[in-house]
Amino acid sequence: MTDQAQRVTARITGVVQGVGFRYWTARKADELMLKGTVRNNHDGSVQLVAEGTVSDVEHLVAWLHSTRAPGRVENVDLELSEATGEFSDFRIVD
Repeated sequence: MTDQAQRVTARITGVVQGVGFRYWTARKADELMLKGTVRNNHDGSVQLVAEGTVSDVEHLVAWLHSTRAPGRVENVDLELSEATGEFSDFRIVD
């Protein structure tokens, strides 16, 4: 079950821009061998799309909710779905 591919789409709010949030999120995603993107939204939130095994996606979501995530995360609004396989790596998008 844990080797099944899963996608998480998340909107992270709080103090998450200008604090290295995208960089450290990309580093964490690489560490977990996830694929996808992270970008700043115009409203001050960050948009994340990541795909990988269920357990790796769960690790990333737990990290987002932890004090180890940079800045100050106030809310993580997320949706889980089946992975599409559209990403070849994880990157920061402008």
